[in-house]
Amino acid sequence: MNIEINIALTSLLFFAFLSNVPLGYLRMGSAKYSVRWFLYIHLSVPFIIGLRIANNISWQIIPVSIALAVAGQMIGSRLYRRRRL
Repeated sequence: MNIEINIALTSLLFFAFLSNVPLGYLRMGSAKYSVRWFLYIHLSVPFIIGLRIANNISWQIIPVSIALAVAGQMIGSRLYRRRRL
């Protein structure tokens, strides 16, 4: 059972990070504070919440998943800027 929780937790954290890399990339191509910009920032949140609830992962992991989502957004935006140079 402990291995199942670790796999679920690892999968959740990877999803939080990896799903936000392309979203951060797309966000940089849209106008700041537009509907698309807002959508690209928040699109992964319901899926992260759903995975957390479905796998019975504690609420204490929320700050870590938010930090990884922000890191994914930042890396995606850097990839966009690097491609533009």
